[in-house]
Parts: sequence; structure tokens; C-alpha cells
Amino acid sequence: MAAPEVRRLRLWQDRIETEVEIAGSGPPLVYLHGPWGVGPDRAFLAGLAASYTVYAPHHPGTSRGDPEAVHVLDSWLDLVVYYGELLDRLELGAPAFVGHSFGGLVAAEIAAAAPQRLRRLVLIDPVGLWRDDLPVKNWMVLNDSERRPSLFADPEGEAAQRFFGVPSDPAERVDVLAQFIWSQACTGKFVWPVPDRGLKNRAHRIAAPTLIFWGKADRIIAAAYAQKFAARIAGARVALIDNAGHLPHLEQSEAVANAVRGFLSG
Repeated sequence: MAAPEVRRLRLWQDRIETEVEIAGSGPPLVYLHGPWGVGPDRAFLAGLAASYTVYAPHHPGTSRGDPEAVHVLDSWLDLVVYYGELLDRLELGAPAFVGHSFGGLVAAEIAAAAPQRLRRLVLIDPVGLWRDDLPVKNWMVLNDSERRPSLFADPEGEAAQRFFGVPSDPAERVDVLAQFIWSQACTGKFVWPVPDRGLKNRAHRIAAPTLIFWGKADRIIAAAYAQKFAARIAGARVALIDNAGHLPHLEQSEAVANAVRGFLSG
């Protein structure tokens, strides 16, 4: 994928500075990334950019050097209003949404609270790694050997090698990944909507056609969870991906991108 255009915006009464990466051509598609930022998703996004103009905003959170930008989103409704403002500023109308991990849950929150904001919804592993008893830093300092069998169907495959292209030293790893998480993702009072908590009471409000992707070899959360989650959304269906684990759009990026394009145009 060609180097994306990067657009910088200040939102939420000018208190949050965010970046939006833009690539491709065609109808608008908003991609909301998971905990590792946009970087690992480039091959997948290139497949989407072949048919769509892909907008990939960084999630709100701590803006380094600007303490006033910290902890300003206090509820899931704030989250929806924030992304509504972002869509308005980008003049996107009602685009399709594709979201991975908690980015998928952000998209689902928008679909439930403001259905006029999106045309179709694609969720990739929408529960992600987020559990109240699993702080981000604790997960990040685990050794590669501990994480690979859970995340990837082929722990030694190309996708795993590319994903783990960060320092092996735990302290250095946290510093590198902090560039994705603490500055681009969310901290403090930011609401991380989890289906088994708040969102389950709103999922039935999602009216957009919805497709949920899950890797058959996901060893963190069984594929049966995807079916349980989909049952809460009218018209949702699940696509189980062969030879893929917790991150199906990384291991089978071409297959997932092609399926997404087919779903959005069908």
C-alpha cells in the first residue's frame, strides 16, 4: 500500500489531538484498529484500499505533551459523540465500518447508539484481549513463546514473525508498544466497551448488516463466543477463518480483505 496521507485533527472541544491515515480510492470505509495500532494491519488495509478510501483514525487517549487531553472521555456515550464529530469533520456521511478487537467494539457502540452513522459493520475478533483482570502492560511483557501459540495458528509463520518484530527485552518492548497504545489508544476513564458488560444491553439496537470474523484456531477465546455475540445483533453472521488464530486479518489478510469487500458490496 502506498504511504497514506496523514491528517491531524483536534477534537472534543480542542482537547484531543488525533491522526487519521487515509489511503485508497472509492467509497469511504472507516477502519478502527485494535491494541497494536495500524502498523501490523497494513497488508490487510491494502486489500481494502483496492476498492475503498480507507480512513484509519488513531483512538483517543493521552496526547503527549498536552496534559489537558488526558481522561476527557468518561462514558460510552462520550465515545460515540467523539467519533460522530470525527466523521463530521471528515465529511464521510454514513460509511462502512470495519473494526478489530476493541476497535470493533467502538464501531459496534456507534452502530448501537447512532445507527444513522454507518452503512455496514464488520467486526474482527471484537472482544480482543481486553479483560478487567489483564492489564495491558502485564500482557505486553509476556515472552514471544507465551503469546505466539495463543495469537497465531502458525506461531512461526510469516504473520507471527512480522507481528513480533519488536525488541525481545520486556522493558524495551513496552516502550515500543507504548507508541501504539498509550498515545494512540486509550487510558484512564476511557470506556472500553465489552459485550459481556455494557454493550450486551445495546447490541440489539444494531440495525446495520453485520459480519463477524473469527479465527478457527483462536486459543484465547473460543469461536463459540462469536456466535453468542452475533446472536445479540439482528442480521449478523459469523465467518470462521481457516488457518487463522486470534488475529485472522493478519494471518489470512487477503482472504479476509476479499470477504470484507464482498460483504460490503453485496
